[in-house]
Amino acid sequence: MADHDNFGSFIIGFIVGGIAGAIATILYAPKSGEETRQIIRNKKDEFVEKANVSMDEVYKQAEIVAKDAKDLMDDIASTTKSHANEITKKGKESLEEGKDLFKKSVKKVADEADLEIPTSNE
Repeated sequence: MADHDNFGSFIIGFIVGGIAGAIATILYAPKSGEETRQIIRNKKDEFVEKANVSMDEVYKQAEIVAKDAKDLMDDIASTTKSHANEITKKGKESLEEGKDLFKKSVKKVADEADLEIPTSNE
């Protein structure tokens, strides 16, 4: 997040610096009105080009950040799914072990009491 703020501050400083430099150049240059207007047009074109390049860079950086975030979320989702499957498997194994232990306990008690236990078809 701090990198994003620093980059935004850089872009704003870049734009303000460009404008200030263009204004200072125009004001201190001993040129005629027509020459000054031509310089202003040229500087405007340069500024627009630099702004476009900066925006392209911002767009590229945003794409990289978005891809990195997607990759990270995919990794987290994959890891979470893997852990959930592992926990589910262990839970099923524990349930089966518990059932077997319960059946053995019931059979042992019934054998000791000499009782007949009805069996169910599973």
